[in-house]
Amino acid sequence: MADMFGLEGKAALITGAAQGIGYGIACALAGHGAKLALADINQDELERFFQQEPQFKDSAIKLRMDVSNATDVVNGVDRVMNEFGSLDILVNNAGIVKDALVMRMKEEDWDRVLDVNLKGAFLCARAAARAMIKSRWGRIINIASVVGQMGNPGQANYSAAKAGLIGLTKTLAKELAPRGITANAITPGYIETSMTARLEKNIKDEMLKIIPLKRFGSIEDIAFMVTVLASEQAGYITGQVIPVNGGMYM
Repeated sequence: MADMFGLEGKAALITGAAQGIGYGIACALAGHGAKLALADINQDELERFFQQEPQFKDSAIKLRMDVSNATDVVNGVDRVMNEFGSLDILVNNAGIVKDALVMRMKEEDWDRVLDVNLKGAFLCARAAARAMIKSRWGRIINIASVVGQMGNPGQANYSAAKAGLIGLTKTLAKELAPRGITANAITPGYIETSMTARLEKNIKDEMLKIIPLKRFGSIEDIAFMVTVLASEQAGYITGQVIPVNGGMYM
């Protein structure tokens, strides 16, 4: 039976794929027949991914990639093209946090978060778009954040990067639409991952109070929306910011 999302045989590059949301996105796209290029700077975590999901050994490639490094990105996209012959879907998921109040934030922590979370998405989108233009078909999906829309104390760098990612998405959508390429952003709210699992209970309780659905989101919630936006049927959706936040920000 044909895949309902039209992803069978499509080549997808996912950054920050070794764990958390990136891991979930990879599993979801693979489940619909996509060919995967899994990129991460942490090769140990990426190797664990392949050990946990052995079915990917024959259908996916591993890329050691620092998304803030233009050479790494270009080399990674070149390898995808050499292995798969096309690059159809880019998911810009790689991101880091270095939290501190503005008055205490180190300049190098500001720079590093902007380099990975925003510049990295730009570099990947630029390289991927060049490949997608050849086939006049493509999906660029940027994983932004609700804090890029509403701000968050202690996350000036992260919030600014994610807000910038939203602006980048809209510009990509306008520039690439004539070539059959869409660009959209997803803004997750509080998603249950190994990172958020380490938060104190009182912080989690306070977060729940401002989420109308009274539950935290799951990695699968984000992976489903990525699958939808990557699909053949989503070709008339572009330049949009899709909230997946349980009503936390409306």
